[in-house]
Amino acid sequence: MSDDINYKNNPLHGLGLKAMVTEIVDHYGFEILYAYLQINSFKTKPSIDSSVKFLKKTDWAREKVEAFYLYKFKNLPKAKGKNFNLPPRERIIPDHQQPGEPADLSLADAEAMHQARQAKAAEFDRNKRKPKARSKGPYQSRSDNKPRTRTEQPVAEPGKAFDPWAKARSKSDS
Repeated sequence: MSDDINYKNNPLHGLGLKAMVTEIVDHYGFEILYAYLQINSFKTKPSIDSSVKFLKKTDWAREKVEAFYLYKFKNLPKAKGKNFNLPPRERIIPDHQQPGEPADLSLADAEAMHQARQAKAAEFDRNKRKPKARSKGPYQSRSDNKPRTRTEQPVAEPGKAFDPWAKARSKSDS
């Protein structure tokens, strides 16, 4: 981090992971945290210590919780521009943006958010570019496009030995 950039406006500056998780859990509880973040340490035998231990080991989960802290708990506007790709601890919060009251969250809102994400992902999958047609391999060179079985291998003409590479050789000779 550079000395000329002021990170002190970032609510995460100087805040430990345990203090942050404790603050969020005290306000929302583990059930809401799991519903919004889908991190199993908030569902399976949840505790502050086990969650902090997991978050210290897992960057993606820690960044997810830090972003939740900034944008749901501290109710700051979402990051834009060059800050969008930075981890939450390294984001620069403009001086005119001040933390607000925690957002009101519910399990119903979390479910609606997840359904909207699933619908968006399904739409993305539907709009993906279709794969190119595969070239016919050695087991699919029939005109009826039915795959050959291994027992239906091409056979040599009577009196000649079968050469599976004959076509390739004749193309390279040309």
